[in-house]
Amino acid sequence: MIDLVGCDIGADEREWLQHPAVGGVILFTRNYIDRKQLTALVEELHAIKKPRLLIAIDQEGGRVQRLRENFTEFPPMRTLGNVYDKDPPQALRLSENLACCLAGELRSIGIDFTFAPVLDLDSGVSEVIGDRAFHSNVDAVSALASKFVLGLRKGGMEAVGKHFPGHGSVSEDSHVACPVDHRYENDLWLSDMVPFQRLVEHGIAGIMSAHVVYDHMDKYPASFSSFWLTRVLREQIGFQGAIFSDDLTMQGAKAFGDLQFRLATALKAGSDMILLCNSAEEIPDAIELLDDYNNPSSQLRLARFHGKSPQHLEEADLKMVGQFINDYQVNKSFSLNLD
Repeated sequence: MIDLVGCDIGADEREWLQHPAVGGVILFTRNYIDRKQLTALVEELHAIKKPRLLIAIDQEGGRVQRLRENFTEFPPMRTLGNVYDKDPPQALRLSENLACCLAGELRSIGIDFTFAPVLDLDSGVSEVIGDRAFHSNVDAVSALASKFVLGLRKGGMEAVGKHFPGHGSVSEDSHVACPVDHRYENDLWLSDMVPFQRLVEHGIAGIMSAHVVYDHMDKYPASFSSFWLTRVLREQIGFQGAIFSDDLTMQGAKAFGDLQFRLATALKAGSDMILLCNSAEEIPDAIELLDDYNNPSSQLRLARFHGKSPQHLEEADLKMVGQFINDYQVNKSFSLNLD
């Protein structure tokens, strides 16, 4: 999965996207002018080849939301956790309905899926996670995330839970550093991995790995670790969906080897789709390195991520979401662009 430099498809980019090694595009704010332009761009991307390219985006709400202007600004997920502390049934209903609205907006312009929800625990030490997490409590995160996944599915898309096996207990940001978590495996089974395990039981379609080293189990980050992705996630937890690497140009991955090492190790560890973003100069080499790569099992797992027609919420549920967002963003306008 690669990105685009601007708001249209360049000649080199079109050539890259036509190659069998490229299976998707991740969109960023720089690719967006307005809804009409973005809709046309997504349609053009989908028409490039068959099977269609998967079009993804990071649209979590809160700090991580690539589309803002003329889109609903969704609150960070921690706001649902705050509601959960006071009224769990209300929070669960909100989580499902909010996710359905978020997915519906993206599906209305053709985007196939968003990399959400965050399943990390907010342990109070990770600034890069922070209020992106639903809660610090494993039961709250598991319950809210399960409803969020259900809501995304109602909105026409599958979910990708991140960042396995848990990014919330390291202070460093893997975009710019190489985080190391010194806890033992059993500690993770009792805390950070609980939401992932429960979401797998509920049928989540995708999981994204963390660029975090858990040094008592492996010298490499989880994204490069067959221990985490194959032995634990596939074999012990029983996950049958698609595994996405986080962006392999992030420092938490880049520090461990050159492009060839990163690609080969991530795929060997168990990734089905690897992300290569904000590094256009590496894309031709990546395509050449993967020129004869073929994994039919990965293709089958990824096929689930093509977007579907969204369901429409009842008026009462739409009003609930609208009131929730208005309460959070007191002085901001609220709109649900589902047309």
